[in-house]
Order: sequence, then C-alpha cells, then structure tokens
Amino acid sequence: MIQEPLAVISLSQGQRGVTMGDASRELMRRARSEIKEWNPNEVNRRLSEGGYTLVDVREKHEWNEGYIPGAIHVPRGYLELQIEEAVPNKEQPIILYCAGGVRSLLAAETLKRMGYKEPISMAGGFGAWKGLGYRFTQPRMLTEAQSKRYSRHLLVPEVGEEGQLKLLDAKVLLIGAGGLGSPAAYYLAAAGVGTLGIIDADIVDESNLQRQILHNTSRIGRLKVDSARETIEALNPDVKVVAINDRLSKENVAQIIAGYDIILDGTDNFPTRYLLNDASIIARKPVVHGSVFRFEGQLTVFKPYDGPCYRCLYPEPPPIELAPSCAEAGVLGILPGIVGLLQASEVIKLILEKGEPLIGRLLTFDALSAEFQELKLYRDPHCPACGEGAHPEDLPTYEEVCAMPA
Repeated sequence: MIQEPLAVISLSQGQRGVTMGDASRELMRRARSEIKEWNPNEVNRRLSEGGYTLVDVREKHEWNEGYIPGAIHVPRGYLELQIEEAVPNKEQPIILYCAGGVRSLLAAETLKRMGYKEPISMAGGFGAWKGLGYRFTQPRMLTEAQSKRYSRHLLVPEVGEEGQLKLLDAKVLLIGAGGLGSPAAYYLAAAGVGTLGIIDADIVDESNLQRQILHNTSRIGRLKVDSARETIEALNPDVKVVAINDRLSKENVAQIIAGYDIILDGTDNFPTRYLLNDASIIARKPVVHGSVFRFEGQLTVFKPYDGPCYRCLYPEPPPIELAPSCAEAGVLGILPGIVGLLQASEVIKLILEKGEPLIGRLLTFDALSAEFQELKLYRDPHCPACGEGAHPEDLPTYEEVCAMPA
C-alpha cells in the first residue's frame, strides 16, 4: 500500500518537531494498550475450536498470493465501509490479520471504536503464519483475458470475481436448442457459464429461424446441437458445449441429468415435461421451466421439496385440443427470446445463490398488453411425485395421450 512521505507535524498539545514516525509509534503503543494480540499458534488453536470470524485486511494483490482458509477479505482501506455488511453481529469474536501485524492492530482498534466487542489482532501477520508452516489457500484467479471479458460482472457486488468463478464452474443442461433454449444458451454462454449441455434430436429447419437465434440460414439441414455448439464456441471460448443428439427418454434421463447442477426446460410437449419433472425430483436437481403460446409466456422454478413440482400444477395433461404445439398454434418470434432470457436470469441467480428465484411463483407475460403477472404456487401434499410417500419413479408420462410437436 502506498504511504504518504514522512513529514513534520504539530500535535494538538502544542508540541512541535515530532516526526510522523514518532506519531506512528505512539499510535501503535496506544493500540497495543487497548487491543489483545495473539500469536499464530494461539490463533490456530482458537480457530480449530470454532466460534471466531477471521478477517484479512490486506490489499487484493496480497490476498491473491494466499490467505488463511475461512478468512473474509475486507481490505483495510474499505474496513469502515464494508465490515458491518461482512460481520453484522458486533458481539461476534473477530480475529484480524495483515502481512505483519501492524495494519490488523490498527484495524482492530477501529472496530472497537465502531462498537465491536473484542476484536483481536494476530501478531506477526500472514508472514508469521506461513513461517510456522500452517495451512493457507492459494486463490483461484481469473486470467487477464477473463478479467477483461467479464469486467462488467466484476463491478457488480453480487457477482464479482468470486461469483464469476462460480459461473465458470457451473454446469447447466438445456433441454432443447429451439425457441427457449436458443436465447437462454446464448446469454448463459456470454455470462461465462462454464459447461452447457444441450440435448436435441432435431435438425435446423427454415421455419426455426424466426425465433431460434442459435441457428442461421447456412445451417439449414444440420443438427441443431452442432449448430448451437458452433455459435456458442464462436462467442465464448471459455464455455464447454456438450452436444447430445438425442431425446430424453426413460432409458437415458437419469444418466444425462446426473452431470449437471441446474436444468433449463425448453421443451414444448407434456411427456418430456413429466419425465423431466420426475427424474429431477429423484436427482434433486432444480428445473427452470418456461413455456410460450402465441403472445403469452410463463416461467417458474421447480426446486425439489423447496416448492411445488410440475405435477403439483398439472396432475394430468390437458386434452390434446387445449394444448397445441407452437407448430400448430404459432408463436410471436420475439416471445421465446423474452421468456428464454428470463429463464437464463433465474439460472444465474441459482448459481450465484443471490436474489429470490421463482420458486413457488409463476411469472406470466402478455406481449400484447406488455404486462407481467405473478401467481403464487403451492405444493400439493398429496402429489404423487413430491408429496408424502410419493413414488416419482413409477408415474406415467402420458406419451400415448399427450399432444406432441408437429
């Protein structure tokens, strides 16, 4: 940290000719008279017992060289601004450390003035901790290229570097590379979601291009998963695309969803929705569900046992004449883009564990009136998939009676 040059100052008592070095020594003497200091051996013992919050007050470049496991990073220059958010309970015992024990001592004095009960400074700092051979962590860091690419994310407190690393580590499965899957996959890739699995058994058709933005005219007749992979890899080389040229079935669903954290449902038929619902409950995987019809769209998040499941809403499929596919009823081309992006937003919230996902809430959108509405959803205690004593592995998916996409 850059320090001001030493200078001659005047003290309030009228003394003159006292150097900044003398003033610093006086600050340290006063701090040591008020603040308890523990050596690294004592700190290690206390941390192993539990009950203490460890705060690293060094600068970012120092933190990047290594830190004590479990520490919260609050640089000394931002201590007064950030500590109450990082450690809101002022009765909580806090141990602070820096590189050598000076900044942490002064930081502890500051916390005491702010009302924290008994902040403690680690004598000798991180240097002494390492010298005694205690364990420390080398943090993962974004590359220079990644820091530039995701620079706008890094400025958002709810994301930052830690959140961006979570996105890069995340694995999301998209069911379908069509109207909903296309915009969702495109923006999840742009956001840096590290692994995108895409399952779809269709080929690119000219009628898809009105809404399925992963594809283009030159790819008509090609597999959708191959077209999707080509688009995404051209956008962001950080993203691994797993192309699955297949359809979900009873035989493959458990194996396919097993390797992913979150599932984005972009299907347009009831059998796949029921199949996915039951498999996700068994595997305890959250599903971000979306659907579109002409000018209307809706979405929600099915998180097993935290809210209702798909069968809580639709115990049985509607009659075929009331559930036509997009190929039969049509859809405004921009509508899947709106709903797909909202699905992508829900996925990112789940990855970052921020905000309030649409669990137990159904968000609807009417493009003609430009109105959003929210409906409260409730779990059915007698649901055959997620209720008490349920057996989701034994339920029908209504393949024989449901309307299938044309």
